[in-house]
Amino acid sequence: MMTGVDLPDTIPVFPLPGALLLPRARLPLHIFEPRYLAMIEDVMKTPERLMGMIQPYESASGKTRLHDIGCAGRLTAFSETEDGRYMITLSGISRFRVRREVEGFTPYRRCDVSWSGFERDRGAVETDPGMRRDDFLKLLGRFFEERGLSTDWESLDEAEDELLINSLSMLCPFDCEERQALLESPTLVERRETLVTLIEFALHGGSGEETMQ
Repeated sequence: MMTGVDLPDTIPVFPLPGALLLPRARLPLHIFEPRYLAMIEDVMKTPERLMGMIQPYESASGKTRLHDIGCAGRLTAFSETEDGRYMITLSGISRFRVRREVEGFTPYRRCDVSWSGFERDRGAVETDPGMRRDDFLKLLGRFFEERGLSTDWESLDEAEDELLINSLSMLCPFDCEERQALLESPTLVERRETLVTLIEFALHGGSGEETMQ
């Protein structure tokens, strides 16, 4: 576990639309763009091996900007393909808030960040004692059936609260802003409530039918 003392003030960021990383979850990535290959090489030279995943968005002026909040992950697995691509795994450490983007000579983007307010991310595994798991999985089953998705239901049923909710938040086919809402949910309980709302909205078109929290 990393503490606030271990976390650097400046980190490289990977603005990848639709890619969501959450604390204590793992995100596999396939890296092939030259600027991000360079970023991974630089990250591996640092003691923390941290990089930030963050959602980009297009502003009203048409410029690509970064959301204020992202999640940093530690590079915990790395392999290289014969043609020079990298296959990596990031293990989520903590969310962060962007203070400013750093100008510099690297081909990738870097940001000065604040870790304040996200101490929960670096603490104990969260639980959700109020979750009605059977009802939640039934709702999820209807969503998966409608979208033509499949999963290992036995593993989902046996997963701890945090692993279940965070894994589904990362894997379900939501748009970028919906994923950002899941990322910014302060607690696991609020993330589950957001997840349920998004699933119900997808199933009922926002009609409010059969709501379940």
